[in-house]
This record gives sequence, C-alpha cells and structure tokens, in this order.
Amino acid sequence: MKNQRVFSMLSGVLVMLFSGFVYAWSILSAPIAAEFSGWSSAQLSLSFTICMAFFCIGGLTGGILLNKVTAGFNIRLAAVLFLCGFFITAQMHSLPALYIGYGVLCGTASGFAYNAVMSTVPKWFPNRQGLISGILLMGFGISSLMIGTAFTALTPAQAGAWRASLLLMGILMAAILGSCSFFFRLPVSQATSAKQYEDFGMAPAQMIRRPNFWCFFFWAALLSAAGLAVIGQARPIVLTVHPALSPETVSLVVGMISICNGLGRILIGAQFDRFGARVTMSTVTGLFLAGAGAIALSSILASFPLLIAGYTALGLGYGGDPTTVASLARTFFGSKHYAVNFSIANLNLMIASLGSTAAGALYDASGSYSSTFVFLFVCILLAGIAMFPVIHGGKGKDHHD
Repeated sequence: MKNQRVFSMLSGVLVMLFSGFVYAWSILSAPIAAEFSGWSSAQLSLSFTICMAFFCIGGLTGGILLNKVTAGFNIRLAAVLFLCGFFITAQMHSLPALYIGYGVLCGTASGFAYNAVMSTVPKWFPNRQGLISGILLMGFGISSLMIGTAFTALTPAQAGAWRASLLLMGILMAAILGSCSFFFRLPVSQATSAKQYEDFGMAPAQMIRRPNFWCFFFWAALLSAAGLAVIGQARPIVLTVHPALSPETVSLVVGMISICNGLGRILIGAQFDRFGARVTMSTVTGLFLAGAGAIALSSILASFPLLIAGYTALGLGYGGDPTTVASLARTFFGSKHYAVNFSIANLNLMIASLGSTAAGALYDASGSYSSTFVFLFVCILLAGIAMFPVIHGGKGKDHHD
C-alpha cells in the first residue's frame, strides 16, 4: 500500500513534468519563426491558443471517459496523441499542419494526462489533498523551464534542427507516459472517513448551478489572465527596467517566475490543507496584488530589486491559482464526480489565455506598459470581488472554516 502511494505520486509528477512541455511554446516557436519568417506573430500565437483550448477539451473528455476506463488507459491514449502530434509538427510546412499537430493533438494529449493524474493520485492521500495536488502541479508548472531548457540545449543552432529534436521529444514522451501509466490505480481500501469523503459529490449539472462555483471560476480566470499578461511580456518588462542586462541575466530573471510558480503550488497546497479556502484564496489574491504593485513601481522607479520582488510574488501567486482550483473543486463539490467537475473548473484557462493577448494589444496601442499594469490591477480587483462570496458565503464555506 505504502509503495503504491509513492509510485503513484512519483509517476504522477513525471507525467505532469512531460505533459507540461506544451507550455514551452515561447521556446519552441523561436526556431519555427526563424524557418518560416513569412508567418506573422499572430499566426504563430494562434497555435498556443488552439493548444490551450484543446487542453481544456481534452481534460473534459478525459474526465468523462474516467467513468468507463482507467486513468492508465487515458495516459496511454495521451502518449499516442503526443507521439502523433509531435510527429506531424516535426514534419509540417504549413500553418494548418502546425495547428493540428501541436494545437489539437498535443493540447488534447496534455489535457488527458493532466486530468488522469489529478483525478487519481490525490485519492491516495485523503488528508493531504492540497499538498499532493501542489506537488503534482509543480511538475506541470516547471516543465517549460526544465524540459524546455533541455530541448533548447539539445537542439543545434542550424535551421531545421528543431524537427529532429521535436520528434525525439515525442518518442521520449510517449515512452515515459506509457511506462508510468501502469502505476495509476485507485486505492483498494481507505479509512472510513475517506470512504465517506469519496462518496460525497455533486453531479456536474448541480455544480454549475451553484453561485460559489462561478465565483471561484471567475476568480481563477481573472488571476490567471493577470499572470499570463505578465508572463507574456516578462522579458521586455525586464529590459525597460534595466536595459543594460545581459541576455543570460534576463533569462534568469524571467525564469524566476517559473521557479516560484512551481514552489507556489506546493506552498499554497500545504496552506489549503492547514487553513482552508478563506485564508488560501486571500493569500493568492494578495500575492498577485503585491506582485503587480511591485512590478508597476519597478517600471516607474527603474528599480531592479522591486522587479525581482514583483516577479517572485506574482510567480508564487500564479502557482497557487491552479492548486487552489484543484483543492476547491474537491472540497466544495466532492470526489464522486471530481474528474468531470475539475475539468469543467479548468475551462477558466480558456478565458485566462486571453490575458497575454490583451497585454500585447494594450502595449501595441499605447507604446508603454502603463496600460498593461492597469489591466493587471483591474483583473485583480475583479478577482477580489468574485472571491468575497466564496470565502464569506454560507454555502461557500468549506470544512476547514
């Protein structure tokens, strides 16, 4: 029993680490843009938008299938989709092929794997749902930094070299996910309290009729939009504060967001277990507010230390957002229908993905990041308003409060 718990958790982290590679689009898109110089930034960016949309669709489809198949089956299916998606992308010479390979197939594969892991592994740890969710999501969050960096290091500089690297990545990912899939099993027996917890659960139709669901849904969407707005502009913001920095230093500063993103998922998950929704949602919102304030002030005062502080706080908050969503979905609406309910809650990412696009459009229109900072504060303010009924409403209170 104990060994199965450990293998389940380690396999979950490994699957999440590789499945999160789809978020390393900024790394993958650079050599593609260099080879296809006639493609506009908007055309290339659409690939990531499609990927995020099908990530949500894949998660929802995978959640529905978990009522009929095992989590291991869904992860093996994700392995096949990743292999096909990266194969098509590695061979592509047109935008439709890129959209289908990377956007549709890889996005769907990532959603299948993500939902299978998050719906299975935490059940082995009924008293540490938040912490385990945070550990699993840390793997997903740091993927773009770890796997993306490895992809860059292993890809030669010459044109077209990315194709072989991407094909190799697809083969490696399929092999790892396929191997790990056999370690995903549900607990055979649980304590009485855990069984009662497992038996509780609202059906998706019931959940979406609850006001507290929509409040935390838009809370998560707004904060994620604010986070993506900064992440999408992180590198140029650094250069506006300190133009003389070397490219290596700039990459290190931007990488801090990814590191804090991963760390925040564990810390916020542990906090949720200890203090519940009220404290955790307030903490995540506060981190976003502190981070946005420090970043805005760093731009005004040209203060590099303030920028570091802002990226650290925002990274921690951004990491805490998905961990809180995972924990809230189970705490408020139970485990019985968690796979589908969680995937519905994750549809907030389709709204959040517009944050980066909005930030870029605001900069193009104004020529400065002042409008982007206003956008951040508006998102955070609205998130705070959406949060209020969840942490103070009678039906929104969880068992910790």
